[in-house]
Amino acid sequence: MGAIPDKTDAAVVGSGATGLAAAVTLAEGGAKVVVFEKQRSLGGTSNFFQGTFAVESEMQRGRYVDYTRDQAFKNTMDYSHWRANPRLVRTIINESGPTIAWLQAQGVVFTEATINMPDAPLTYHVIKGKGEAVVKTLVDRAKAKGVTVLPGTPVTSLLKEGGRIAGVIVDADGEEVEVAARVAVVATGGFANNKEWIKKYTGFELGVDLIPVGNTGKTGDGLRMAWEAGAAEEGTGTIEMFRVAPVGDEFAMGCNLEQAAAQPDLWVTARGERFCDEAIGFWDTPVGNAQARYKSDGYTFSIFDDSIVRRLLEHGLDKGVGIDFPPGYRLTDLPREIQAAIDNGSRQVFAADSLDDLAAQIEIEPAVLQATVEQYNRYCAQGWDELFAKDRRYLCPLVGPRFYAVRARAVFLGTMGGIKVNERLEVLDKKDNVIPGLYAGGFDAGGMYGDSYPIKSSSGLASAFALNSGRLAGMGALKYLGK
Repeated sequence: MGAIPDKTDAAVVGSGATGLAAAVTLAEGGAKVVVFEKQRSLGGTSNFFQGTFAVESEMQRGRYVDYTRDQAFKNTMDYSHWRANPRLVRTIINESGPTIAWLQAQGVVFTEATINMPDAPLTYHVIKGKGEAVVKTLVDRAKAKGVTVLPGTPVTSLLKEGGRIAGVIVDADGEEVEVAARVAVVATGGFANNKEWIKKYTGFELGVDLIPVGNTGKTGDGLRMAWEAGAAEEGTGTIEMFRVAPVGDEFAMGCNLEQAAAQPDLWVTARGERFCDEAIGFWDTPVGNAQARYKSDGYTFSIFDDSIVRRLLEHGLDKGVGIDFPPGYRLTDLPREIQAAIDNGSRQVFAADSLDDLAAQIEIEPAVLQATVEQYNRYCAQGWDELFAKDRRYLCPLVGPRFYAVRARAVFLGTMGGIKVNERLEVLDKKDNVIPGLYAGGFDAGGMYGDSYPIKSSSGLASAFALNSGRLAGMGALKYLGK
C-alpha cells in the first residue's frame, strides 16, 4: 500500500473499467486524482471482457457497417420496454464511438468490429489482449498523468458537508483515514457476491440457483456508501444472466463439454420436459431468463447422443462460445472430456447406453424422458417443431446408441444497477436532485437497462457502459471542479 494523501480533487472508488476511465479523464483535465481499490490486484472483472459495444465508430465506418446511433437507441429502449432511462441510454450510445477512438489514443488495440450471434448488428469491438490489456493500458496512462493508485485500500464511507461531497473515509490496515475530496466517483462493480442482497433484490439463492462467474468481493460497498449519502435506488433487480453447464465446481468457460452443452440441441427440465426453443441459446439473455424459471430445481439438462458428438467433431459448433470459439470450431477434445468427467465421478456429466439408464442417473422418470425424446425426434423427422417452433436447421434427432446429459445452471456476470444517476452520471437523491460532487457508473449505476440485459441489439454493452460511464463521470466532475 502506498502513502494515502490527506487531500485530492477526486477520489475514485474502484479500479475497474469505470474507475480507470474516470481517473484518466479527470487527470487529462488537470485534476488531482486518487484511485482506491479494495482488492490487492487491479481491474476486477474488467480484466476478462473480450470486446466492447460501439456504434458509428471509425472501425465500423471502414467496414461499411451502417448501424446508426438512432437505431441502437431505439432498439435498446424497445428491448427495455422504455423502463431504461432514455437520456442516459442516448448519451452512452452517442459517446460509444468516440470512446473507441479515446481508448485507441491511450494505446488500446482493437482487432475487429464483429458480432457473436446471428442476425445482429456488428457492434462488438474486439480487443487485443482482452480486458486485461485495457486495464493495464489505463493504469499505466493514469500513473503517467500523476494519478495515485492504491490497491488493498478500501473506501468505507463518503463524507459530506453542506449537502456536498467532502471526501472519503479509507480503511488503512484497520485504521480509519479521512481523505478530503470535492468529487467521489463510485465504481465498485455491484453486489454479485452479496448473498443477502441477491436474495432481496432478485429472489435467487446465490450459489444454489444462481452462480456468479468471475466475480470476487463484490459486496455492494459502493451502493451502500451512496445510499448512506442519500442516493436513490434504481436497477437493483437487473442482472446479466445466461445458462452454462459447469463440468466441475468452477466454470471452465471454454472446455469442450461446456460448449457442447450450449448447442441448440435438446434441453429438458429436472422433470424431463422441454422448456424452450433451444435456439434462443444464441442470445444469452433470453436463455438465461428461460433457465431462471426453474430456480426451484436450480438446474436443467442438455441432452445429446453419439450422432451429435460426431457432428461437433466433424462440423463444429453451431453456436459460438465467445470470440475464441466461433461457429465451426471443432470439439476435438469432447470424447476425452466426457470420459474424464465420468471416470472422475462427476455429478454434472452423465452417459448411458439407453435413455432409461440415463433417466435413472439424472433422477428423471424414465417414461417422461422417453416421451420427450420421442416427441422431439418426431419434430426432427417432420422438420417442424410443433411445440416451440425451433428453426428446422437445429432439429437433430437423438438416436444413440449412447446418450449423454450435462447439468446446466443459471449464471451471471454481475449485477447491473443500484444507484440512481442522470445522463451526466451525477448521483440523484430520492427527490431526483443531484448530490453535488457524487458520481457513479458501471455495475453500480442503474438506469441503463430494463429488467434484462439487451444482448440482441447491443452485444458488449456492459463493458461499454462501464467505460463510457467512467469517461462521462470524469467529464462531468471536471466541469464541477472548474477544470
